[in-house]
Amino acid sequence: MTYQSLNPFDGALIKSFEVLGDPQLETKIAGAQSCFETWRHKSYAERATIIAKAGEILHSRAGEFARIMTLEMGKRISEARGEVEFSARILAYYAKNAERFLAPVKLNPVNGEAHMESSPIGVIFCVEPWNFPYYQLARVAGPHLMAGNTLVVKHAGIVPQCAIAFEKLLIEAGAPVGLYTNLLISHEQCDQAIDDPRIKGVALTGSVAAGRSVAARAGQNLKISSMELGGSDAFIVLEDADLEHTIPWAVWGRMYNTGQTCCAAKRFIVVESLADKFLEKFQAALSALKAGDPMDEKTTLGPLSSESALVQLLKQVDDAVAKGAKLVMGGKRVDRPGSYMQPTILTDIKPGNPAFRDEFFGPVVSFYRVKDEDAAIALANDSDFGLGGSVWTEDVARGKRVASRVETGMMFINNIDWSDAELPFGGIKNSGYGRELGDMGIQEFVNKKLVRTLKAEAPK
Repeated sequence: MTYQSLNPFDGALIKSFEVLGDPQLETKIAGAQSCFETWRHKSYAERATIIAKAGEILHSRAGEFARIMTLEMGKRISEARGEVEFSARILAYYAKNAERFLAPVKLNPVNGEAHMESSPIGVIFCVEPWNFPYYQLARVAGPHLMAGNTLVVKHAGIVPQCAIAFEKLLIEAGAPVGLYTNLLISHEQCDQAIDDPRIKGVALTGSVAAGRSVAARAGQNLKISSMELGGSDAFIVLEDADLEHTIPWAVWGRMYNTGQTCCAAKRFIVVESLADKFLEKFQAALSALKAGDPMDEKTTLGPLSSESALVQLLKQVDDAVAKGAKLVMGGKRVDRPGSYMQPTILTDIKPGNPAFRDEFFGPVVSFYRVKDEDAAIALANDSDFGLGGSVWTEDVARGKRVASRVETGMMFINNIDWSDAELPFGGIKNSGYGRELGDMGIQEFVNKKLVRTLKAEAPK
């Protein structure tokens, strides 16, 4: 396991970092456990002072944090600033609402009185990915720290400076030592952390393979876990869709973060009567994107996060074509320095083609024609994933009916707007389990304790 900042814009090595030794890992877990024994007794108001302050710092220095992200994983600077601002809103949201979310809930048993109360469980181990280097951290830090837990976090190897910056952010906001701890550790040390009895829960956002490995390890240790994994979201276009509204969303839904988003639109399922027109307009819009420096506000196509990500995606496209898919556009790297890929459209993808099942984590469109609404829903559900999806129609009531029939964790009607701290995020099937954000997100790692008072004679 290596931790390196490699700029995907030009391949330049910015900085390397050493993996922690086992004695250092022990010290950090011990510090998190020690901090928990104090933090768990803090009032919500005391916790909120620190978490809200961290959000304020993020907001006030959004450009500074965004620049680190763009240098490390190539996110276009405007999108990077947007991510920082959203992360700030998440921290503010939980600072404001945690006490309400975790307030005792009165129950009504036949006899006596009862309530449910929530309490923190301890140190939570989080494994987070590179594609949203601050947002992924904010959506575990906001709820779980406000709930009274402490966090130790293994971030992705290609964004070490983002990981370090987030830990420094919380320290600057007044966090005590051990509240939030960044761990530059190996995969083997991840197993050690999960096995450690002081770790009480495990949260992962990442690939299906990583989810299987980490969830299995947590299960062996009888530890609660949440898994936010991959996706292959359907973008269902019905015959009455307004293409002037739909096409810009199609471009954004597939190309935001250069397509490196779990809940991006990936499978475009269009009713036959509109398919040719949609494909023509979609192809024209994608062709207009221009590769450039992600630090330049005018750039419309950024690089992939790394050279290895690009090589993997190119191989997937080549394999798809070799197995019978038709390449409508793209399919190659952009002829320039850096890890850039042409926007790509594949059609004629049959069920036996690996592209029918696999997730394309980058600017690759899978395009399908279907005869009607029922066929669109059937194809949308014929997936190993179930994270998000969308439906496009002038008839909102129809859109709601379709949304209810698609087997996924999230559905959007005439939009793909995920960015609201109040909306729970998560999926089913190979997309994982558990929810982050919203009031559900803070409930994942708390003990829900029943307390009952019964005025009755003792049993005889």
